Amino acid sequence: MALSSSNVVPTAIPIASHVSHGEKPEKFNGNDFKRWQQKMLFYLTTLNLVKVLREEAPILAEGEESAQTMAAVEAWKHSDFLCKNYILNGLDNTLYNVYSPLKSAKELWESLDKKYKTEDAGTKKFVVGKFLDYKMVDSKDVISQVQDLQVIIHDIHAEGMILSESFQVAAIIEKLPPLWKDFKNYLKHKRKEMKLEDLIVRLRIEEDNRNSEKKIGN
Repeated sequence: MALSSSNVVPTAIPIASHVSHGEKPEKFNGNDFKRWQQKMLFYLTTLNLVKVLREEAPILAEGEESAQTMAAVEAWKHSDFLCKNYILNGLDNTLYNVYSPLKSAKELWESLDKKYKTEDAGTKKFVVGKFLDYKMVDSKDVISQVQDLQVIIHDIHAEGMILSESFQVAAIIEKLPPLWKDFKNYLKHKRKEMKLEDLIVRLRIEEDNRNSEKKIGN
């Protein structure tokens, strides 16, 4: 007796709509993993393929061979194949060769996450340590040293850690060199009402005044 088609529930294979595609991420070359990962995750979401990264593949139990179950397994395999290759094609050639032998999209995604998130964490520790260890010296212009600090702060922000403006102001004041001790104490009483731009203006004026006094003294 032939099975009625109404008894079989078709399982749709996720195929992305041309309208909803996100922008394809640039190829990952080992740098800035977090940003690439977020872009790739969004891209895979628009393709309706993220499910295979978050859930285990359906397993066909012994003796369970209904058309619906078989269709679900085949749909999963197809989605996994697409997802894995979208991720692989988002890697540069060197990384593609390293990761292409992995069997599933989930295994590939987790391997990348484990390796590069650990490296990102190391980078974060490095830039934070660089900021904490930075000390201004009297032998260099204060403004140029403030600019050095701002570059480090920019690197910290690029790693996803945000330092508030009030913290930046307090940190720069605290790191002023020994000969600026009196001016540092003066600024400490003003810092609550001071923005970063205001602080830099004050430091520039103070440094210009000090340089002028040196010239007069000579």
